[in-house]
Amino acid sequence: MSLTGKRVAITGAAGGLGRAVTAAVIEQGATPLLIDLKFPGDFAPDQEKFELDLTDARATASAFGKMGRVDALFNLAGGFHMAPSHDIEDPGWDNMFRMNVQTLRSAVAAVVPKMLDQGGGAIVNIGAIGALQGHGNLGAYGASKSAVMRLTESLSDELREQGINVNAVLPSVIDTPANREGMPDADPSQWVAPEDLANVICFLASDRARAIHGALLPVRGLS
Repeated sequence: MSLTGKRVAITGAAGGLGRAVTAAVIEQGATPLLIDLKFPGDFAPDQEKFELDLTDARATASAFGKMGRVDALFNLAGGFHMAPSHDIEDPGWDNMFRMNVQTLRSAVAAVVPKMLDQGGGAIVNIGAIGALQGHGNLGAYGASKSAVMRLTESLSDELREQGINVNAVLPSVIDTPANREGMPDADPSQWVAPEDLANVICFLASDRARAIHGALLPVRGLS
């Protein structure tokens, strides 16, 4: 498996998963194009970085217009939220759809015309195993990730005959600092290591995955 010579746009690049994916992309010979709201001052000093709000479709289109060729897009940007599903006052519903769905739609809208002009590309989204069915206090999160999964299938159906592979990984809990802090009593050895998930994401963007379209691939570690 290799991404040699490819240019890979990574949203949410400053996060725990984003850092692991960036490292994997570089290791496999590709050029990462890093996207996030803000980067620490010493973050990836030798890489191309774009600070923008992905919920702003115009700003996203403008940023992608400056990137040149983009061979793959990894939609890692997103968030997590827990609250009673019946609480109509809960701001988490709108926040989850902005963070998990609108960011993806803005990035896809910006990159697909490029890929069509280039004659192909790959898009990898992040769904969730937990969104395969409903769970208490996870209505907003599960609904937004379900939307990501259905969008993945729809985009694949629209684009696969034009040389663009669209797939998604469905992780369980990812072993990030934020998840360790939020679940201090859990056993992170059962979770998915970011490096392992990064390898699966990179595979789906490689030439060896060119026959895979619209897949929702579970990556659950030992959980």
